[in-house]
Amino acid sequence: MSLWRRGAAVLLALALSACATLSPAQRDRAGAIVAAARPQALACDRADACAQPSPLRELAARAFAESRPDQPRHYALILDKGPDALLARVNLIRSATTAIDLQTYIFDEDDAGRLVLDELIAAARRGVRVRVLIDQLAALKHVDTLAALAGVHANFELRLYNPVLGRAQISYPKYALAAACCWRRLNQRMHTKLLLVDGAVGITGGRNYQDDYYDWDDEYNFRDRDLLVAGPVARQMSEDFARFWDDRRSVPVERLNDVGRRVLEDGVPALPPARFERPQRAEALRRDVADGETVRRRLAEAALPVGRVRYISDTPDKHRDAGEAQAPASDSLRGLIESAREEVLLQTPYLVLSKSAQGLFRELRRRPPERRPRVIVSTNSLAATDAFIAYALSYKYKRRYLREFGFNIYEYKPFPLDAPIDLAATGAPLPEFDDLGGDADPQSVEPARALTGEGLEPDQNEAARRARRAAELRDLRRRYDRNSVVGREQYRRALSREYGALRYASRRVNQPVPLKRAGVRIGLHAKSLVIDERIGVVGTHNFDPRGDHYNTESAVVIEDPAFARALAASIRRDIAPANSWVIARRDKPVVLSGLTYSLGKLFEAMPVLDFWPMRYATSYEFVPGPDCPQPLLPSDPNFRACYRPVGDFPEVALGLKGLTTRIFTAFGAGLAPIL
Repeated sequence: MSLWRRGAAVLLALALSACATLSPAQRDRAGAIVAAARPQALACDRADACAQPSPLRELAARAFAESRPDQPRHYALILDKGPDALLARVNLIRSATTAIDLQTYIFDEDDAGRLVLDELIAAARRGVRVRVLIDQLAALKHVDTLAALAGVHANFELRLYNPVLGRAQISYPKYALAAACCWRRLNQRMHTKLLLVDGAVGITGGRNYQDDYYDWDDEYNFRDRDLLVAGPVARQMSEDFARFWDDRRSVPVERLNDVGRRVLEDGVPALPPARFERPQRAEALRRDVADGETVRRRLAEAALPVGRVRYISDTPDKHRDAGEAQAPASDSLRGLIESAREEVLLQTPYLVLSKSAQGLFRELRRRPPERRPRVIVSTNSLAATDAFIAYALSYKYKRRYLREFGFNIYEYKPFPLDAPIDLAATGAPLPEFDDLGGDADPQSVEPARALTGEGLEPDQNEAARRARRAAELRDLRRRYDRNSVVGREQYRRALSREYGALRYASRRVNQPVPLKRAGVRIGLHAKSLVIDERIGVVGTHNFDPRGDHYNTESAVVIEDPAFARALAASIRRDIAPANSWVIARRDKPVVLSGLTYSLGKLFEAMPVLDFWPMRYATSYEFVPGPDCPQPLLPSDPNFRACYRPVGDFPEVALGLKGLTTRIFTAFGAGLAPIL
């Protein structure tokens, strides 16, 4: 048999297996088995379901008590730190008395995911109604887990949103098949993220349920941001969740082909006990959750009183055939940006703009100078991003962003020096000290510096101690992989990242690019917006084509100067020189600068073959000194006296991924609508 016939036979077999569906009678029988297996008994007989008192839940009680029909009161808490975001979630789950609704894009089975899952199950068993809605493409790892959760308790319900091929899990080949047969539906994802407790207090923002959103990954973690909001707007959140939950695209897991078949064959499996990679860390968080004073000090006391709050959200109607007209989140965000008079402060991990967004920023740029707002953008560098294909498209259009839109772009460093990241929580091993600072003893270095490899110097007074530890260091070096951020695991879960147009083509295609040195890498994932330091927005929208046309998105909008200033301060911390490089025009060539610019612009406009090597912009590092006491905007006439160029891809070990980035820059313009 020829090679192409063998390939066709494989594809045919794959298609037949993927399309092997349960009959309606089989689905009903699987549902009946699950319903019969669900325990009814409760661990608590109190009216409040034995809820734990919570300072965060008290914020909601205060907000409702202080609200008037024409003058609502809310309390808003920016959750910048990953461990705090996890602490807030678990504390709120334990405080629930009647209902918990959780909606997310990714829910993994690692330490953070399993910790939250166990808390949700415990809440159901004490009498709280728990509903969990996860997008199919990143919904837990194992069919057995989903089958076990289907029957874990009568108060616990699990549904998956928009399951392609009628399955809960799809492999790489099945993903490719879905891309071939159902491209539009495959891309229509529920990116909305919400945790709502008792219809009174909710959390929304960028974080999913996976270790790297809470500083619990020893290789790569996200600098992310959530917003906890307590008060009347939670009712609107509840109504929005109900629209998703009741939509036909939200399918009980037991009615999906793979989960239903597992139930029909062997019944509902038992959920195995959690096996934490670092059980001491999980136990420490549980202790903090139970300590009301810790929760009050770390979280509740920082909540800001605000007035009216808006929750803007796309609904499942966006995924109808005419879904482009049903994007209230995108429309609302564009309206806010159009209202700017002084400054737009935008933070997105993936700077790939839709056509409508590009038109909006062009119009802002055309305003008279006295009415033209300054636009500051915080985004990822290639070294920091988890989606190098998205970065490649951003790299392609840097000239347009700087010159035509007037952006001031700051790209996040992979090892930021002043980020709200708890490096000690990652559990990462120490780096190779010969590469990062001579003979320094790792025990003499503070954890943050040891993990990032920044600022290490040898300690001349510890020679004897260094000698005694030489054998330990040699063993450590053997075990430590300098490319640990990409190499320690054979591969991450295929669909665990939000971006990557070729995610089904290679197991490693979504991994971050290799760096020149080892350490715990940090990538930006926060999605926020501040207008004139009077309006603050925290949500799920990446301000990109996917958010406009494919994903459902949500955001909280607060028109309050104190809140807007607090959010702006958080973003400005991220763009400080210790944490970000500045993108600015490259020095003009000595000769033929006009021709070089024109040719670069011509190649940029080409959807393919954009191989022009003289890119308009590059990265710059701030160099403080007597004449440069403070960072400057690229538009400042003294910018070049205070900044030095550090290359297009600083910190990146240029290799296959660097070459691939340039290839996608040259050929990938057609991917922009799905990035």
